[in-house]
Parts: sequence; C-alpha cells; structure tokens
Amino acid sequence: MKSPMVRKYAFHMILAGHRFSKAGQKKHALRCYCQAMQVYKGKGWSLAEDHINFTIGRQSYTLRQLDNAVSAFRHILINESKQSAAQQGSFLREYLYVYKNVSQLSPDGPLPQLPLPYINSSATRVFFGHDRRPADGEKQAATHISLDQEYDFESSQQWEELEEEVVALVNKGVIPSSFHPTQYCLNSYSDNSRFPLAVVEEPITVEVAFRNPLKVPLLLTDLSLLWKFQPKDFSGEDNEEVKELVTSEPEMIGSEVISEFLINSEESKVARLKLFPHHIGELHILGVVYNLGTIQGSVTVDGIGGLPGCHTGKYSLSMSVRGRQDLEIQGPRLNNTKEEKTSIKYGPDRRLDPIITEEMPLLEVFFIHFPTGLLCGETRKAYVEFVNVSKCPLTGLKVVSKRPEFFTFGGNTAVLTPLSPSASENCSAYKTVVTDSTSMCTALTSSASSVDFGIGIGSQPEVIPVPLPDTVLLPGASVQLPMWLRGPDEEGVHEINFLFYYESVKKQPKIRHRILRHTAVICTSRSLNVRATVCRSNSLEDEEGRGGNMLLFVDVENINTSEAGVKEFHIVQVSSSSKHWKLQKSVNLSENKDAKLASREKGKFCFKAIQCKEKEVASQSSEKYTFADIIFGNEQIISSASPCADFFYRSLSSELKKPQAQSSVHTEKQSMEDAVKLIQKCSEVDLNIVVLWKAYVVEDSKQLILEGQHHVILRTIGKEAFSYPQKQEPPEMELLKFFRPENTTVSSRPSVEQYSNLIKTSLHYPESFNHPFHQKSLCLVPVTLLLSNCSKADVDVIVDLRHKTTSPEALEIHGSFTWLGQTQYKLQLKSEEIHTLQLKACFVHTGVYNLGTPRVFAKLSDQVTVFETSQQNSMPALIIINNV
Repeated sequence: MKSPMVRKYAFHMILAGHRFSKAGQKKHALRCYCQAMQVYKGKGWSLAEDHINFTIGRQSYTLRQLDNAVSAFRHILINESKQSAAQQGSFLREYLYVYKNVSQLSPDGPLPQLPLPYINSSATRVFFGHDRRPADGEKQAATHISLDQEYDFESSQQWEELEEEVVALVNKGVIPSSFHPTQYCLNSYSDNSRFPLAVVEEPITVEVAFRNPLKVPLLLTDLSLLWKFQPKDFSGEDNEEVKELVTSEPEMIGSEVISEFLINSEESKVARLKLFPHHIGELHILGVVYNLGTIQGSVTVDGIGGLPGCHTGKYSLSMSVRGRQDLEIQGPRLNNTKEEKTSIKYGPDRRLDPIITEEMPLLEVFFIHFPTGLLCGETRKAYVEFVNVSKCPLTGLKVVSKRPEFFTFGGNTAVLTPLSPSASENCSAYKTVVTDSTSMCTALTSSASSVDFGIGIGSQPEVIPVPLPDTVLLPGASVQLPMWLRGPDEEGVHEINFLFYYESVKKQPKIRHRILRHTAVICTSRSLNVRATVCRSNSLEDEEGRGGNMLLFVDVENINTSEAGVKEFHIVQVSSSSKHWKLQKSVNLSENKDAKLASREKGKFCFKAIQCKEKEVASQSSEKYTFADIIFGNEQIISSASPCADFFYRSLSSELKKPQAQSSVHTEKQSMEDAVKLIQKCSEVDLNIVVLWKAYVVEDSKQLILEGQHHVILRTIGKEAFSYPQKQEPPEMELLKFFRPENTTVSSRPSVEQYSNLIKTSLHYPESFNHPFHQKSLCLVPVTLLLSNCSKADVDVIVDLRHKTTSPEALEIHGSFTWLGQTQYKLQLKSEEIHTLQLKACFVHTGVYNLGTPRVFAKLSDQVTVFETSQQNSMPALIIINNV
C-alpha cells in the first residue's frame, strides 16, 4: 500500500495467529504472534503486550521451546503491569510451572536468574559487628551504630572529627597517613572505595532491599546469601574455593538462612542476612539465593495458614522454583580529572568485598543509673560498665567528647576521688568532711594541680583516658567505674556524643584501633543564676600590710520554675579557685548561716579576697590552683577533689579555648604599647568562683536532695560575670558606609576604668569630729591619704588638692573647707608600693563635708603621657564636724 497500515497489519496477524491456534497449527500461530509483537513492542500498549507475551509463552511451551516460554512469561512479570490481581496470579503460576520444567531438564546446571522480586542493589547496606544488647533494667546499653539508624551526614562528620582527635592524640599529635575513619555500616553514602575490614568470628549483616511489583504476594523460602571465599593461609598458598550454598562447607563461612520471607503485593521490604566468617581471607558476596513461590489458592494474604499445601512452614506454597539474583552495585561517578569529566566513568564500590582479619577485642558499654533529666549545674553520680566480649584483651581505653565539661571519671589519683557513697549524711557525690562551727566565717584552703585532672598545658581536655584497673580489660571481664555528670548550664535538650576508643594488646597490621559510639540525650531545666563582681577594697590593709585586698559580690537567684518539683535551694558553700587569689572570709554572713532560696528569690553575698602569699605562689607551678572554701552548712565539700575540681577545670578549659579579645595596637612606639598593656593588666584578675548548692525536691511524695555547682570566671575588676552564657542581642541594622575611614588604627589609650585601676586611693579619717569653735575658730582634722600602686612598674603620681569645679553648687559643698599645706605632691611609687600622705583639712563651720576632692594623676615613669585616674572613692567620703 502507498501508506503502510502497520497497526492494521499487526491486528490481522493476531487474528491469524488465533485461527492457526484453533486449527492446531502451533508453529504458524507462534510465528504470527511473534510478528505482531514486533509492532506492539515498546509502544506503551501494555495490556496488548501482556496478552501477546502470554500466548507466545504458552505456544512455545507446547512446542517444547522452554527458554522462549520462560523469556515471554518473564516479560509479563517484570513490566509495570496494569493487569488485575487475579490475572497476575495466573501469569505467575504459569511462569513458575514452566520454569520448574526447565530447571528439571538440567538439575546440575548453574542456578538460573529469577526476575522477582526486584532488588534495589544500590540500597544494599552492610553492617559489621554484633547486634548490641538492649537496655536491661537500670542498665542502658551504648547506642553505638545499627542498621535501624537513619544516615545523617552532619552526625557522621562529627563522629569522624572525634575519632581523628583521639587518633591524633595517641600518635603524638599527628594523624597517620594510613588512617581512615572506622565505618561499621556501609551504605550508598559511605566511602566504599576501599575494601572494608571485618573481624573473624564477628557476623557480617547484609541488608537487601526487595520490592514486589505485582498485586500478588510473593513468598521467598530458604533465603540466604551467595558468596565466594578465598582463604589466606599463613603458609603463603592461596587456594580459591567457590561455595554457593550453606550445605557446602560451613567451616569457613557460616550462613544464616531465612526459612520464609513474605512480600505482600506492591510492598517494599528489606531482608537482613548474616554471614559468620570463621577464617581469615577475602570474602566476596555475590547475591542471594532463594525459592520463589506464591501462596496457594488465594491472592490475598489473610487467613492463609490453614490451607493444605506442600510446604510445612507458616504459609502453604502452591509451587516454587529455586534460583538466584546477583547484587551488582555501581560505584560513584568519577569527576576529578579532565578525562573523567568528559567521559562517563564510575569508581569501584567494594562494600560487598570485605577482607576478614585476625581477631580483635570487642567492647560493650552499659550506663547504670544514667539520668535523662538534670537541673542546670546539677551533679549526679552514675556508673559505667565496660565488658570485653571477645577472646583477646583490650587496652588504651579512652573516651572523647565535644562536651568534656559534662562528665568525669575522677582525678588521676585515688586521693582526689571520693569513695562511694561518700562520708556525707546525704550520700553526696562530693568528697565531704564534717566541720565544726568555728570554721564558718573563715575559708579553709587546699590546692590542686590541673594536671591531676587531665587538664595541663598542651593536653586535650576532650580526650579522657578511662581509668581501667591495670589499664587492661581481659577477655570476658567486666569492670564498673563511677562517672560523675553535671547538667549543662543552658536549659533544653542536649545530645552529647561519646566516642570510646580502644586497642588490642597485640598490635594488628590491618586494624589499629576500634571505636564504640554513644549518644546521651539529657534534658536540663533551670536552676540558679549566679552573677559576680569583684572590686578593689578601699579599707585599711590586712594584717600582712599588702594592698591587694578585694571585695567579691555574689548574687544568686533561683530561676527555677518549680516544674521539676524543686521546693528550695540551699547555698551550702562558696569556693574560690585561682593561681593568685583566694577567699578569706564572708563579710555579710547572717546569723542562721543557712542561705535558702525559694522560687524567684535572690540571695546576696559579699566576701573578702586576698592574694596568696608570695611563697605559696612561688612554690606553685603554673598549673597549680589554690582552692578556698567558705562553708554555710555543717559539711565542707573539698572543692579541690573530684568531682568539684574536675567540673571547675573543665569549665575553665572550655572558657580558655574561646578566642581572647586581643587589643591590636599599631603605634610608632613599642613602649607605648607596653605601657597600655601594663595599665590594662592592673584591671585584670584571675579569680574563679564555684557556688555549691543543694536542692530539695519532692517526687512521688518522697523528698530527694539534689546537689550541684555553678562556676563564675572573673577576669576584669568591676565587670559583672555570669554563670551561664548571656544571649547576645542582635546589633541594630546600620546604613552601609561607602567611604574609607581616615584612621584605621585602634585607639591606643586604655579606657577610663583601666586608668582608675592603676593607682588605688583610700582616705582614712574620723567619721565625726568634735571641735570647740567658740574657743578656736579653725578646726584642723588629720586625714591620711593612702596611695597604692597596683601595677608591676614604677609609677609617677601627682596629687592635686585644689578644688577642680567652679560651679556655685559645687562651691557650696566644697568651698567651706580647704586643705592646708602643700597643694600638690609629686611622688614615685615602686612596683606594688603603698604610700601614705598625711594631710590636714581645715573647717570653719559645723556641718557634713565630702573629703573626696583630691585629684590623682599618674603616669608610668618611663612614659610621657599622664593619665588621670578617675576617683575610685566615688562614694562620698563624708565627715561630720560638731561644735562642743
């Protein structure tokens, strides 16, 4: 014909095939259908295709062309079929029947490839290691890693960083070139370019993702993995053994068989299959082998179990055939070199080719009495059980975490670590001593070195060695160690990652170390807020005649919202820890000595702090801290022991890691910079406060006593410091400025507060003075002006007694008295020297006067610039003059 009618031709061929079939002309019928199939194939007419394929399959079978029959039935099943469930069921039964006949012809041949169910090869996951034991009563097993966890890129990055940190520490700060992060679970996101390492006698679990495209349930029986193993003998001979079934030789590799695996209609389902390697060598997982069948007599799955059938399991099989499917995974697309970018190349994916290595230790970790909720700053004692479930000893156990301030295993020496429970009446987690009533006001001092708590110069506070007895855990042995926890300072839910690192006693060439992960989830609720300020004391100097006294003001507020059932907080002790300062006594201790804070109440405390004696400081190394305890209860918590000192040092280490604000000063003269630094140093202080408290909680009509501690790190005189991080207010938006600032250098002048800390001034005089004005009209009062040099350099001081202000209001106040004698004094004070000036104030009337008028100017002796030190005694120095 001029324009060929292709569809009409195909339709007539189908009709002819039908006629030939009725007439018994089987070969003609098959030829007609095959010719029609050429037209219909791939046009999307799926129902027509199914009908033609079904007929070709039947005709081929009757002509004993079994391979063609299998191929035709296979096409019906693997295409996305639009047939009804009953029709699909009959197609499947027909296919299984034909397939069975084919396989009976060659029973010894290789296993045929089965078309169903679909396998998503790229979703195959491989997991190395045992399934962890779940929680048992008070014991909570480490979460580690399992096939039930979803993959999370950020979290896997964090775990890699933790592992790198501990490996670097073990290898003296350098990560070895051969190091690769440990991967216990391989999936499509992991790096599968290297052969994974599995350990002999530890199971390998392969998760295979099946999908049933039919509306008929599929039943897989005797499902197991297909593998090839190449044992490595130490004699140096390699003999490759190909084993396909469990029945061959399970001595090398044991294999788990799933007797029945049902996949419902159009369902996706994963099967987890295990292999148990008993020998070292190279393993290649090839695919899965199973019997494919369907459930007898019914399309649906409900109420099947009772039907009679040939299968003895839970379901009755109508018919089944044995076959295999291979797992072939395409690696990632390569995109590094120009050649790879211009062509399509894929890298290797070796997740199914593990190398079986020699045995390694295997650690299991259990947490006992581990809390899920804490108050902010609350300390709690829990226990950790370490169990070695392998046949070889483990050593070098360490734990690494990004939140080292959350937990501790105690100090390095037994002296520092309290017993369990301690000598306290409340079974406190702290090391306590019952005190007598005389030691209430003055501080009890002790000292400790940060090195004893694993925080020294150059150490990694995030990596903590676990104090195993004899540093080795033998096969089958378990050990329970105390672990102290402290609730994070910010309220909310915290996920804290722990990574346990351990090695084998016998060094392995392939695997250097192993890891175990745990994620603890802790919910914290608000407790106390502590704010503290330190300022120089203007009082007469202490007994030793040194001018280094300071006053410490501490405000403690109960910000708990009582949702945790907290009745009240008791402040039981305030301790200081510093290299140069210590608390000496409490200034405002009330009579009842018990600082109770109900909800939303605030308590104020004031303490006197003094510098440590020179000999104390000299004998101490730079890592030694002096602890001073001021006790409000009847028990002293020894703050220089675990866990109090641990948590203090850990909070300090996280504070020290923050970048310090460096004052970058660009001036011509280096000496100017030094001068500024010296002046700034005068207003710096290193005093750290630990506030220890107890909270009384009612829970289930029982009263519990919780305890905890808050830390305040004081760096600057006069600046308020807080126990919890303050929320930064976002800066207001500003218009963009499109011009270059003229002066880009930072101002080299210290702030007013820093000048005022260079020289400390203090006036000493009688509070009231009686004078007979009718006998003598001038009243002279002796006044002592104390000048104290707070810096380490020589300072030139000018004291000017002339009144500065000229306003009439000020003259009314000051004008009625004058200073007699010299109006200006020039002095030089040596490093940290104290100098007294004897002055005379002259009064002509009775009244109340403010003596705080002397102006003090200071400069470093080798500098030109003079700084005026702002008046520290901004409190008016009032004197009352009486007439008698």
